[in-house]
Amino acid sequence: MNNNEILLLKLGEVVLKGLNRRSFEDKLVSNVRRRMKPCGSFQIYIRQSTIYVEPQTEDCDMEAAFKAARQVFGIVTVARAVPCAKEMDAIVETAKTYLADEFAKARTFKVESRRADKQFPMNSIQISQYVGGELGQFFNVKADMHHPDLTVYVEIREKYAYIHTPSVPGAGGLPIGMGGRAVSLLSGGIDSPVASYMMAKRGVQLEMIHFASPPYTSEQAREKVLQLARELVPWCGRLTVHVVPFAEIQEEIRRSCPEDHFTLIMRRFMMRLADALAHELGCGALVTGECLGQVASQTMAALAVSEDAATLPVLRPLIGMDKEEIVRIARHIGTFDTSILPYEDCCTVFTPRHPKTRPSLEEIQEAEAALDIDGLIETAMQGIERVVLHP
Repeated sequence: MNNNEILLLKLGEVVLKGLNRRSFEDKLVSNVRRRMKPCGSFQIYIRQSTIYVEPQTEDCDMEAAFKAARQVFGIVTVARAVPCAKEMDAIVETAKTYLADEFAKARTFKVESRRADKQFPMNSIQISQYVGGELGQFFNVKADMHHPDLTVYVEIREKYAYIHTPSVPGAGGLPIGMGGRAVSLLSGGIDSPVASYMMAKRGVQLEMIHFASPPYTSEQAREKVLQLARELVPWCGRLTVHVVPFAEIQEEIRRSCPEDHFTLIMRRFMMRLADALAHELGCGALVTGECLGQVASQTMAALAVSEDAATLPVLRPLIGMDKEEIVRIARHIGTFDTSILPYEDCCTVFTPRHPKTRPSLEEIQEAEAALDIDGLIETAMQGIERVVLHP
């Protein structure tokens, strides 16, 4: 590693914000600082739509910092770069030293330059031509403007020039904390972690709620869900998983309600509990991993019936996606392998043989009349266990 190496984090859609752009930038810088803390001591500041992450000590873990930066929502690209004086000789010498290993593997190259400092005496094309000529001669590598093996980037900025190879994609989206707060229903499946990730990407700070039904669900099933939450922490930041005891509610539904209504009435209780938790925590919405038509409880009529039990908006980021799209995102964020572990969750307890797919709200409410809804909700809320997970 070059001891002078820093990270350049380019902003995404934050730059499109108007009068409140500063608040988005401040939140994003704050989030970057928080994510960099475990990696060492860094100076972090923003200039010209770029966040600079500069190590202050030799023991900073740049590999970990680079990985963490790619998981910060609001950052569109990340580059490892080396600063140097804004002089052409210094730029060329820095590129020779910093990129020697890259040039050893390349047969062709090109230079792309960006002159953010318009006072610099050469324009972008002139910079690229000069640096490219010097590097091509020094490394005996041919220039190729269309399909180069290596692209060298030169950025002339406020204080320094910066040399780097191609940036890599960041997480995109908006800074967490700018989209409000929501309670996300987290099961042990593939969909709900992906839904949580997608809402975090829109700047939503999440509280997780999970429904556990021991002895019908095992300790391994509970640990699986907590592991999914841990795998979301690098993307979402600190998370609290609120584990709600759900077995008593399910037993009462089985005793008192028609079998084909079990799943929908269970879903309505989940909505009520998540809604109550959201109000307690000051959150503005609920998030679910529901996808239209995927299972019997996710028909249009069934979704309307389950949503009726909540007072807050229900956000369903996966609603129009197919399973392949969801799985692709699950693999990208690192939750897929955990999601497919063969441990049961509460949704598989007392599953009806023929669930209702076209329910009416009136018949569901009539079936629920046999239940002490308020008492069951109060008991479950009193039994919540909270597990806090840190980055």
